[in-house]
Amino acid sequence: MALPALVVLAAMLIWGVLAAAAQIRCVDAARVGARAAARGEADAAELARAAAPPGAQVRMEVAAEVVRVEVDAPCAAPGRLGELLAVRLVAVAVAAREDTLVGVAGGGGSWPS
Repeated sequence: MALPALVVLAAMLIWGVLAAAAQIRCVDAARVGARAAARGEADAAELARAAAPPGAQVRMEVAAEVVRVEVDAPCAAPGRLGELLAVRLVAVAVAAREDTLVGVAGGGGSWPS
């Protein structure tokens, strides 16, 4: 009777480790995408998708001064209860844009001067 309980416990522990690893990948993907978009790279979303776990969605918002990247990925539990115990992993990264000048005094001068 104890063996099935130990197998279930081991499966849940392994799933927890895999979910934690997928969350770390989501954080890294959001960070990579935000940094690339802040530098003005055209393929920032593709870089974020490449770093994200399989099945993840990447959303990017570019504002005047900042870039916000959100990575959302599903993480299903093992076995038949996978759909019931599935969780959504979400990570958000925000970076100040480096490709625009903000707060430059002196009007319309060129940069660098």
